[in-house]
Amino acid sequence: MKKKIYLDYAATTPIDPRVLKIMSPYFSEKFGNTMSLHSLGQEAKQALEKSRETIANLIAAKSDEIIFTSSATESNNLALKGIAFANQDKKNHIIISSIEHPCIMESAKWLETKGFEITRLPVDKYGLVDPENVEKAIKPETILVSVIHASNEIGTIQPIEKIGKICKKKKVYFHTDAAQSFGKIPLDVNKMKIDLLTTSSHKMYGPKGAACLFVRKEVKIEPILHGGSHEKGLRSSTINIPAIIGFAEACKISQKEMKTENERLTKLRDKLIKKILKTIPNSYLNGHSKKRLSNNANFWFEFVEGESIVIQLDLLGIAASTGSACSSAKLEPSHVLLAIGLKPQQAHGSLRLSLGRWTKEKEIDHLLEVLPKVIKKLREISPFKKN
Repeated sequence: MKKKIYLDYAATTPIDPRVLKIMSPYFSEKFGNTMSLHSLGQEAKQALEKSRETIANLIAAKSDEIIFTSSATESNNLALKGIAFANQDKKNHIIISSIEHPCIMESAKWLETKGFEITRLPVDKYGLVDPENVEKAIKPETILVSVIHASNEIGTIQPIEKIGKICKKKKVYFHTDAAQSFGKIPLDVNKMKIDLLTTSSHKMYGPKGAACLFVRKEVKIEPILHGGSHEKGLRSSTINIPAIIGFAEACKISQKEMKTENERLTKLRDKLIKKILKTIPNSYLNGHSKKRLSNNANFWFEFVEGESIVIQLDLLGIAASTGSACSSAKLEPSHVLLAIGLKPQQAHGSLRLSLGRWTKEKEIDHLLEVLPKVIKKLREISPFKKN
């Protein structure tokens, strides 16, 4: 089979060989349970705590503020539901943005059925939340504000530090889903006044099955999984040591290579955006042109469906996406694209191209050669084209 050009790094990343090498002994040699008192268990426990410290360092947190989970979805559920139920005796209001990941949107919807009030903040045409709207939405009953750091679909980076300062002033907990930005751009939970922060290993060249939630020490939160006393009693389950070891190693690599990687990807991203908008008529960029992740380019094309573009590109050996991998099987238009003002038909014409560690310029050049032909071909048979 011909090697694919992978341009869907926002969905998941291949594990870095350096990460896999570090993980390997923990599957068969250093396989102890962290709760066991014998030497194998204590060896695993030491490795766990060392990994916790490594991950904490990447966001300027304390190691005991890192709670390991299985995924960003679990971390986000724990953040919203855990904060809601821990504080429901006094407050019942939560604020989120209208472009959150589906696991935040669905958690909020579920909390509404339990008597909590949810405010969904609008965004502008670039997908940016206005900090002033956050401040206006906060009221005495507000427990938590949750705003995604960088959109998994359109790549827009939010003014998190400004929002954090507002929440701090108003004495409201502030959570951000940083699954897409963690390891890609600098994060400092103290400078940004963040109380809870979600991360994910498989978005940054680590293994699937590992993630964490940063929970500031003074934050009152309830567990959503009950059982043993793992993770300070906040997340019961046998610890996935191999995955967490890999997660920590991925953090080390990202911390070391972040600056050069961002510079390289920004050049490729900008080339991609410039050429597509220039060579394909009736093409538009989704998200902010500058305040966006270095690896994200999201477009919509008139008179064509995004699913058709993805299928045609796949037949040509190019893996891309129409939006969030977690909801790409749905037929409904992206809630993120609708939130930035696109009409359903326009939102259905979207294409997300996300670059990564192994993306080469010649691959971008090949895409730029074939994509205009694909769009032209699809428009010729499109029921949406102009008469």
